[in-house]
Amino acid sequence: MKKINAIILAVLMIIVSCSTNQKVNELSRKSDYKDLLQVFTELRKLQDPVLNNGVPDYTPKAMANQKKYLEALLTNMQMIDTTDWSIHDRVDFHLVLAEMKALNFHHRVYRPWAKDPGFYSFRSGDAGASMNVESFMRPLFDSETPLTNDKKNKIIKFFEIVPEIFEQARTNLTDGCSDFADLAIRNGEHEARMFENFTEKFRDVHPELAAGSIRVANEIRLFGKWLSENKHTMTSPAGSGKENYSWWMKNVQFSPWDWKESNEIIQREYDRIITFLKLEEHRNQKLPPLKVAMNRKEYETSIHYALHHVVDFLRDGNMMTIDDWVNPADYTGFDDLVQLEERLTGDDDSNEEFLPENSSIDTKVRQREILPGETHEYIGHMLDYQRQDRLDLSPIRKAERRFNMGSMRTEGWAVALEELLMQAGVLDERPQKGREMEYLMNASHMSLAIPDMKMHANEINLTEARQLCAEIMPRGWSQENEDMVWFEMQSNIRNPGGFHSNVVTGKAYFIKLFRERAVQLGDSFVIKDFIDEFLSFGIIPMPLIRWEMTGNDDEIKMLQN
Repeated sequence: MKKINAIILAVLMIIVSCSTNQKVNELSRKSDYKDLLQVFTELRKLQDPVLNNGVPDYTPKAMANQKKYLEALLTNMQMIDTTDWSIHDRVDFHLVLAEMKALNFHHRVYRPWAKDPGFYSFRSGDAGASMNVESFMRPLFDSETPLTNDKKNKIIKFFEIVPEIFEQARTNLTDGCSDFADLAIRNGEHEARMFENFTEKFRDVHPELAAGSIRVANEIRLFGKWLSENKHTMTSPAGSGKENYSWWMKNVQFSPWDWKESNEIIQREYDRIITFLKLEEHRNQKLPPLKVAMNRKEYETSIHYALHHVVDFLRDGNMMTIDDWVNPADYTGFDDLVQLEERLTGDDDSNEEFLPENSSIDTKVRQREILPGETHEYIGHMLDYQRQDRLDLSPIRKAERRFNMGSMRTEGWAVALEELLMQAGVLDERPQKGREMEYLMNASHMSLAIPDMKMHANEINLTEARQLCAEIMPRGWSQENEDMVWFEMQSNIRNPGGFHSNVVTGKAYFIKLFRERAVQLGDSFVIKDFIDEFLSFGIIPMPLIRWEMTGNDDEIKMLQN
């Protein structure tokens, strides 16, 4: 009997094993790329807020439901077998997985809807996580008035729910942070004035919208007053903490460097930049000061010449492919100086000083040598996004990277261009002291990155970070109360992985990849081919570009440990 039972048990185990293997095989059949696209589509839909009587719902119950569905999507991701996929498709898989991890981090750790009053901003331009109200705001910026009845009614409905949005915010903010409150109060005043400005647009054609704009401005100020009165109870730390910062950089931005390693890179880069700046100053000490562009005509003329110079330099020097569609007028708004003159005709202020004495570091540098900064903005950013629109990319890569996932790529590339093109000779035919301006631009990046790291380590608060920024910046060219300093510190602390730390480490990573590819290819390495290939992968984290470009997956494997 025991022998028979043993045989029966063995048979049952075989049946169960076959059944289990069948289920595993069914799961493993989820290996089609279209399964990934389906998950990605569902993930993007999940991030849209549920509307409760038209009001975006970020209550604890709504967030718990979102987390539940996110966990189900993560399970679906685990069912996708990428073993036989190309590197290209596996990169797309990691992009989707990283976005899931970022959203999950927001639920596990960050919880901006409960911690950051700035989450309830109507301006998506305020750096950091914010409620999704783009569809509500878009009709307000319609340049054509009178508006259609449909657009007008959408704005009226939006204005009606604003008090409910702020009422929900007061209830949701159970884990507030005083630094975030300070930023929200300051930003709120700018936001209130933005809505007041809409009254000018609507007063004559849509008086009901003009009145509604004033009511919204008042609601924003009432929320700011509530924040001021309750800020003392908001005691949560603003920074992610070293461990969470490191997790974020590894799992969301694919960086091989944790907080400690990133901080070391930034500190050594600061050492280098200040040293090189002082060497340039010594070298140029007998040269006359650079001319300072102080009026609009001089400033925009200098942009025109600088951008055409850098485009010609890149094309003629075979540094990178400059396509026929590339046109600096897309950035400047005029094709030549004749058009600029026509645009300024009738502008009585075109020859008057329009740049204040206490302008930001970026403006001070551009007044003296505009090329590095505008190369950053035009070649590094505008052309980058124009190229992204034209590349034949998968829907996943074509989509904008969320959660600041692409900041090391976008900012690292743009900032690298500033100095690397100078070393390649783009400033050689321009005043020599302009090199000092480039090192001052780099020093500005350091003055923002070092406080970024310290804030996320919770070693300093927002006020101390702004003070440190001013202390670090050479020549006294940065002040703690400048609008730029406020905004950039916000960019840093309202992103779990910071921002300006990504700028510096992103540049370091680009140079690292440059070296790796040059060593890998040896004498066959060509700068133009390298840059063209780098840009061909789209705006995705650089370690993923490295994987596709070199075939080296060691950094990606680290994610699995």
